[in-house]
Amino acid sequence: MRMKSLRMLLVVLTVVLLASVFALQGCSTAADRSIEVSYGTADETDEPTEEPAEEPTIPFEEDAVHTPSYEIQGNEIAVITTNRGVIKFEFFGEDAPNHVAAFIELAQKGFYDGTKFHRVVREPEPFVIQGGDPLSKTDDPMVGTGGPGYSLAAEFNDHKHLEGTVSMARSQDPDSAGSQFYICLAPQPFLDGQYTVFGQVTEGLDIVQAIMQGDVMESVTIETE
Repeated sequence: MRMKSLRMLLVVLTVVLLASVFALQGCSTAADRSIEVSYGTADETDEPTEEPAEEPTIPFEEDAVHTPSYEIQGNEIAVITTNRGVIKFEFFGEDAPNHVAAFIELAQKGFYDGTKFHRVVREPEPFVIQGGDPLSKTDDPMVGTGGPGYSLAAEFNDHKHLEGTVSMARSQDPDSAGSQFYICLAPQPFLDGQYTVFGQVTEGLDIVQAIMQGDVMESVTIETE
């Protein structure tokens, strides 16, 4: 009788122990999921940066602060010809004069011609397309870190990050924008006041939405209205 009771006790203890193990495994799985959701998905371009993957950043800062000499007329339009079609955007010259003038100078020099949209983020929800790195012309492994060799002082303004908004990417230093820019695929209010908005897409928003990572900017030119 005692042996039977002892066996029953061992069975009960075994069941309790197994239940505890399964419960701990379940907690571990839940914790892993919460970490993944909290920190988001990995950067699609594997950029060597400590910045949060969801922000349009440049890992390394540029060299000297630059003041462009181009005089804004106020009627300039940027025309980006891609392998998928044409994107046009207007400039906010009064609110970000240095960023606008610098972009126009680079475009007129052909700096952007042949560069790629090296970063496109649509998951877990539409975010941005980012390009303007000269290293993307040759698929340099350091793509995402390149620029024109200078930086621009921040010109944060009241323009909101809406679908089609054009802004300059930067590193942690607010005064580190150069040539890399991004276009929003959807409103991104958490970026407002943190990055310099310098334009807004007026034509080709469907092309913006169709851009894939690696698509080429065949040319970036400046037209006047």
